Amino acid sequence: MTVINLLYISISGNTRAFAQHLAKYAAQQHEANAAQPLIHLEEVSDATQNVGESAPYFVMIPTYLDGGNGIDNGFNELMTTAMGDYLREPGNAEWCRGIIGSGNRNFNEQYCLTAKEYCKEFDVPFLADYELRGTDADAQRIYALLAQISTAQSK
Repeated sequence: MTVINLLYISISGNTRAFAQHLAKYAAQQHEANAAQPLIHLEEVSDATQNVGESAPYFVMIPTYLDGGNGIDNGFNELMTTAMGDYLREPGNAEWCRGIIGSGNRNFNEQYCLTAKEYCKEFDVPFLADYELRGTDADAQRIYALLAQISTAQSK
């Protein structure tokens, strides 16, 4: 059985809530059809110890900035740096298969900027986005995408 490994970081609780919603949706899909993958969640924080990733995974990250607009005057990430540090550990980024970003659309070009910057730095695809705590439609859309990628890579 394919399992989707999803690492995430949550500051305000929005990303955690959506990750749990996504895992619950995956469990429902798996219950209806055992061929559908489950989602294994792992929250990354400043206290996370590097275990050395050894299987494919996806990352979900919100955007919090402290200065800079990411366009013409820099990018100064705030509060989510633990995920970047984890990905920079030797060998970890090699297993990352893509990044999902979240944020608040009111911030225009800064929406999902942290995810987009990580995609550039670690040379992985930007897979999807959702706003704040996401919706049922977001969970369905993102699960379908992760399941498709995971199933294709396990063959």
